[in-house]
Amino acid sequence: MALIEGFRVQNYRALRDVTLGKLSSQQGGAALTPFTVVIGKNGVGKSTLFDAFGFVADCLVHDVEQACDMKQRGGYERLHSRGTEGPIRFEIYYREAKGERPMTYELSIALDETGRPFVESEVLKQRRKGQKHGRPYPFLRLLHGKGTVWAGEEEVEEEEEDHEDSVGSVGQVGEEDRAKALVELTDLRQLGIATLGTLKEHPRIKRFRDFLKGWYLSYFYPDAARSLPTAGPQKHLNSHGDNIGNVVQFMAREHKDRFKAVLNRIAAKIPGIESIDTQETQDKRLLLRFNDGAFSDPFFAQQMSDGTLKVFAYLLLLDDPEPPPFICIEEPENGLYHKLLEALAQEFRAHATGKKNEPQIFVTTHQPYFVDALSPDEVWILEKGSDGYSVIRRVSDLEIVRNLVEEGLPLGGLWYSDYLEAK
Repeated sequence: MALIEGFRVQNYRALRDVTLGKLSSQQGGAALTPFTVVIGKNGVGKSTLFDAFGFVADCLVHDVEQACDMKQRGGYERLHSRGTEGPIRFEIYYREAKGERPMTYELSIALDETGRPFVESEVLKQRRKGQKHGRPYPFLRLLHGKGTVWAGEEEVEEEEEDHEDSVGSVGQVGEEDRAKALVELTDLRQLGIATLGTLKEHPRIKRFRDFLKGWYLSYFYPDAARSLPTAGPQKHLNSHGDNIGNVVQFMAREHKDRFKAVLNRIAAKIPGIESIDTQETQDKRLLLRFNDGAFSDPFFAQQMSDGTLKVFAYLLLLDDPEPPPFICIEEPENGLYHKLLEALAQEFRAHATGKKNEPQIFVTTHQPYFVDALSPDEVWILEKGSDGYSVIRRVSDLEIVRNLVEEGLPLGGLWYSDYLEAK
């Protein structure tokens, strides 16, 4: 499964220029781990970083103008970092699988002459097969909706100075020219990958488009899980969790043994819950029943606490037979008993190992009990710089913290004691 090794965002609210992991132009740092957690005080930009991932995903599903206006973002002017010049920029550095050549996606969003946001530029690039050094070549490059795209798996642009040396015959030139096409988009607010990724001749663009389209950003709230949706099984949990009953229907019907094991394992994780099962209603819906052992009659989801429903939703998401490639969760600790947080962090890590068919998980938190279960290389600390913009550091870069963790001190306790703060 694809793994994001680096992410950069520029001119997006408090994130004037923040990079996590490594990029094609910054190979010195270590790649993001399959389970990555960002910590920090209130107001340092954690929610903005979470929203940056959501914004990129929304640009694909909708368009850049709608993405600027939705989810209380307030439009481009409010998103653009104050006092800065240049467009809002994003860079994603990722591999489609372990051992595969990394790929880079660059996106710039600016205002046109009418004051509306549009896609200023868009680039997808990758090194040639067998090439371990040197800059990657773009197989998609658009500026103001116009540019070039290379079809197939391997054709990429060559630098002019290298072109004559690398192409030895007229026949070879013709073959590469046939792979290259000039394109011009009719809608400058739509991403180029949204259109070109639907075409069979552009498999690399399609894979990235599918990867980005598969991102799961959790906007779960317990009241949504208490709703009674229209009957009908659904394969995957949606971002708000209001189809949890539909997912239970699907799992119970299509993966009975797996679902029973999931329910037993989830019941063991939730304090006070002895068992979980389902009850079919007359209209063929499945109601979740939670039995705490103290009463003969079980409780239904509508009667359960926020924390119980939240843990159930997270663990159901993690046990999806076809999980999303990238899961992003903001402050999962809200509403949960503090002794449950370390176990939840361990569950996230157990499902984010970097192996095939397992998701990458990105979490923001300000709960030390959750951080206690983490290692320094999994944690980044976001802080407010002297200029008011966010800065970020990997905790494993702090030697004193590494040494204290090796001595057995929990990372969350060190954070609580201000060992992770900038001195």
